[in-house]
Amino acid sequence: MKIKKNTYKNTAILILLTLLVIIYLSPLGMMVLNAFKSYNEIMTDVLSWPKKLTFKNFATVFSDMNYPKVFINTLLVTVIGVGGIVLLGSMAGYKMARNKSRYSRLSFLYCIMPMMVPFQSFMITLVVIARKLGMTNSLPGLGIIYWGLGTPMAIFLYQGFTKTIPYELEEAAIIEGCTGLPLFFKVIFPLLKSVTASVIVVNVMWIWNDFLLPLLIIGGSKSSKTLQLAAYSFMGQYKSEWQNIMAAAILIIIPALVIYLIFQKHIIKGLVAGAVKG
Repeated sequence: MKIKKNTYKNTAILILLTLLVIIYLSPLGMMVLNAFKSYNEIMTDVLSWPKKLTFKNFATVFSDMNYPKVFINTLLVTVIGVGGIVLLGSMAGYKMARNKSRYSRLSFLYCIMPMMVPFQSFMITLVVIARKLGMTNSLPGLGIIYWGLGTPMAIFLYQGFTKTIPYELEEAAIIEGCTGLPLFFKVIFPLLKSVTASVIVVNVMWIWNDFLLPLLIIGGSKSSKTLQLAAYSFMGQYKSEWQNIMAAAILIIIPALVIYLIFQKHIIKGLVAGAVKG
């Protein structure tokens, strides 16, 4: 009797989870469905199947967005942003984990506090400072700004993960004459592979899909547009080209999805280790 009850319970949970997955993925399914439809079909019935599959929307988006150019722009910003976050976060997190002074805990809390501050509360001030430093309308400038926004979370994860690394490994390296930066990059950093993969994926997904910060920093600059800003050009004041917007969304998602699939096996391990030990 107990086995039957457990079976019914597991079946009910499975059905519930399946329904939740379907509900959660339904917007994505609608996006894919409407990317292959004409504007008139979408306006007639957004939930209907396409009468005839067409790739014209993707060709139009590829051309009008100047996809290769904006793809390179977005890739440049993402590489600069993620590279800086990984470098600064790993070095700071390692130092804070190993430095056991009376102020180490206070400095750690000070560094991760920005995670609790909403971006909207300081975005105007950020834009003003960025303009004074000459970082607006600049792709490298946008990438550098992401350092300050993403490093607190990276420090939190790296600091917790570093605590799992035996200090005896560092002592052995020091005895062999490896100290300072060579000690970190040759001995410690390779051991941070799991949490580094987590930091890379989380920040790639964030920076690649971010719209608000590029809009504030890049604005209407045609030469420095990212994928998100280029896709926004299909939104008009009186008419929105929904078929092109859906197609553009798919072209934007695919590269980020590939990165996620490559690093997915490291994500949970790195996040859990960093969070629990931190």
